[in-house]
Amino acid sequence: MSNRPTERPGSAGSTESRSYPESEVSHGGARYRLERSPDGAKQLVAEASDEAVLSGFSGQRETDGEVTRLVAPTSAENAEALRKALPWLTPTRFGLHTSVGFGDRLGLSTPGHVRALRTVGAPIRPVFAQQSIREMGRCHRTPRNVLDDATWGAFQAGWTDPVGGDADHLEELEDVDATAAAGFVFYTLDPKANVDPEAEHAEPAVVRQKVEALDWAGLESDLEGTRRRYVGQHLELEHGAVELDEESVLRALAKYGPSMAHAMAMYRRLMEKGIDCEVEFAVDETDYPTKPAEHVIVVRELQRLGMEFVSFAPRFVGRFEKGVEHIGDLDELQRDFEVHAQIARALGPYKLSLHSGSDKYSVYPGLAEATSGMVHLKTAGTSWAEALRVIAANDPDLMRSVLALALDSFEANRKSYHLSCDPSAIPTNPTDEQVARLLDVVDSRQVLHVGYGAILDEFGPQLYRVWDAHEEEHYQVIADHFVRHLAPFAPYAR
Repeated sequence: MSNRPTERPGSAGSTESRSYPESEVSHGGARYRLERSPDGAKQLVAEASDEAVLSGFSGQRETDGEVTRLVAPTSAENAEALRKALPWLTPTRFGLHTSVGFGDRLGLSTPGHVRALRTVGAPIRPVFAQQSIREMGRCHRTPRNVLDDATWGAFQAGWTDPVGGDADHLEELEDVDATAAAGFVFYTLDPKANVDPEAEHAEPAVVRQKVEALDWAGLESDLEGTRRRYVGQHLELEHGAVELDEESVLRALAKYGPSMAHAMAMYRRLMEKGIDCEVEFAVDETDYPTKPAEHVIVVRELQRLGMEFVSFAPRFVGRFEKGVEHIGDLDELQRDFEVHAQIARALGPYKLSLHSGSDKYSVYPGLAEATSGMVHLKTAGTSWAEALRVIAANDPDLMRSVLALALDSFEANRKSYHLSCDPSAIPTNPTDEQVARLLDVVDSRQVLHVGYGAILDEFGPQLYRVWDAHEEEHYQVIADHFVRHLAPFAPYAR
C-alpha cells in the first residue's frame, strides 16, 4: 500500500466541488473532467448521452433527461477505464524521439511536469510514469500505483499528447513480470549487480580466467568464436575509429559478459509476453566509465543475441550523484558524450540515455548537441527534493523533524546511491532561514534526497496535507525546476 493518504482534506468551510478546468475534454461521446469534492477528495466527473459509453467506470450515476452523469473515485479500476476512454493516456513507445523521464516518488508531481513541458514548448516526449523497483519498495508503491498516479496527473493537467511508461532499473525476472502486468511499455534492463568491476584493473591472466568462466551457453557462443569476431576489428566513426585489440575485447567480456547473459534472460522473458514495448540497456550504476570499445562489444553482442533496444545508458566519465551537479571535467565529459553518440549512430541508431540526470545543468547543452536530440534524459528523486521546498516554506517545524529523521537514518538510506555529502556539516537545529536553504546546499539536499523512504513512513500523512493545502505552489515549484532541465534540449528535440 502506498504512503499516499486515501483521503485528503478540503479547504475549511468548503461546501462545493471545485473543478480543474484544464482537465475538461470531450472524446468518444462523453465529456470528462476532474473535480475536488467538498471533503477534498479528487473525483472523476463524466457526462454522456449514451450511458453505455461510461459502462467501464465504477461510481455513482444519475440520469437527467437524456444525459447520464457519472461521479467516480480516482481508483485503479477507474484509471484503467480512463486510459481506455482517452487513449492518449495509455503509455506508448517513443522510438528515437527526444524523451525525458520524470521520476515521481509521490504520485503528485505530474501536473508540474506538464506545466514545465508547456512552458518550454518543444516536442519532447514525456515519461510521467517512471519509478525503479528499488524506489517503489521504499515508498510502498506498486507498478500499478505509479502508472495510475501518472494517469490521473496527466488527465488533471489536460495533457493530450502521447505519454510513456518506464519500468525502471529492472534487475530480476520477477520485476519484468510485475511491471508488464501493470501496463508499462518501456523496460530499462539494468543488470548492474552482474557487472564485474574487478575486470577493470585485474591482471591479464585473471581477466582471461574470468572470460573462460563466462556463461557461454547463455551467450550462445564460445571464447574463440568471440575473439575471431572482434579482435583486430575497428569501428569507423564520424571522427576517428574505435580499435578492438585483444586486451580491450577480453576486458569488455570479463566486465560485462555476466550482465549481458542476465539481461538476455530478462529480455527473453519480456518478449515471451508478446506486448508492444521497447527496451533500454543500462550499465550506468557501475564503478567505472564505459570505454568506447566496451560500448561496441556490449551492443554488438546484444544485437547478435537478438536484443532490439531503443536506448543505451553507459556509465559516463565523472560522477553523477543524486540531486547535484556533475562532478568532474566538463571537457572530458563532452568528449565522452561525442564518442558514445557517434557509436550509437554507427551501430544503431539508438538513443543515448543519461541516468541520474537530474540537476546536471552544466551537461545538458553538450549532451543535446552531441546526440542531435537522439537522447533520453532520466530524472529520479528531484521532484521529491523540490517538493520538500513547499514543506520548508509552509511548515518549518515539520521540515526540522524531517531533517532530523533523514540524518538519523542516513547510513541505511544511502545504500545503493552514489553520494559525497557530509551529514556532519548540516545544522541539527536549523533556524527558519537555514530551513529555507536546505535544498540549496549539497550536504542537506543529498541527505534529504535519499531519505524519502524513512521520511514518508514517519511523516507521510502530515507531508501530504501540506502539499495538498499548497497544491498550486507545489506545481509551480516543480515546473520552474524542470524548465531548467528541458530548455537545453528544446533546440534539438526531434
